[in-house]
Amino acid sequence: MTKTKTPRATENRNPQISTRERIVLALDVDDDREALAIVAELKDSVGLFKVGHQLFTAYGPDIVRRIIGMGGRVFLDLKYHDIPNTVAKASAEAVKLGVSIFNVHALGGLDMMKASVEATNEAAHARNLPVPLMLAVTILTSMDEANLRKELKITRSLKREVSHLARLAQRAGMHGVVASPQEISMLRKAVRGQFVILTPGVRPAWATKDDQKRIMTPNEAVAAGADYLVVGRPVLKAQDRKAAVEKIVEEINQSKSI
Repeated sequence: MTKTKTPRATENRNPQISTRERIVLALDVDDDREALAIVAELKDSVGLFKVGHQLFTAYGPDIVRRIIGMGGRVFLDLKYHDIPNTVAKASAEAVKLGVSIFNVHALGGLDMMKASVEATNEAAHARNLPVPLMLAVTILTSMDEANLRKELKITRSLKREVSHLARLAQRAGMHGVVASPQEISMLRKAVRGQFVILTPGVRPAWATKDDQKRIMTPNEAVAAGADYLVVGRPVLKAQDRKAAVEKIVEEINQSKSI
């Protein structure tokens, strides 16, 4: 077998992804009308809209269909974590919805992730639909080393746990991971070959940290090798949302690796 070289920090990012396409806006709002108004306002300014538990629980799959119907691309952030058969069926439904990205919890294990990958590919092939990016969540960005050891009783370091889960996801056939920006450079060395990294915990230099603990600026995250950046409150709470997005675009473009 031919050896694959260890990727550099900026290797295996798709150079065809534009700056705007890298930005994933989290639609963490209470009302569907507000969510759809944001989509209408920013669908040409950002790459994807993240639909998470809050919006999906309130409005179900219909909110995803409406966003896609308006021309928005969706990252379905439901972090599937269940027995393999259940996650496989949920993954197939995500394909039918037409989402561009969805995720599962890597802690669900190898069999669960393999089932998700197989069901996703089968559903896309059967309906002649694009295969969405399948990502695995490693460790939530709200967690730190102390949480990992004291609450979850995971004795290895946070970075070693993230690396282990990322390699497990790759073995299962997942396209990449959701990981803290502080783990990006480490992951680019730990995981060989083409591997997508989507990172929350991104805060522009001018924004507050909120409840994220392991954060970076957009500039720092892209320089480290991130493919996609999730941004929420710095845009959602801005008086001028389009201007806030433009400031983030400027920050990303300051990265020497672009």
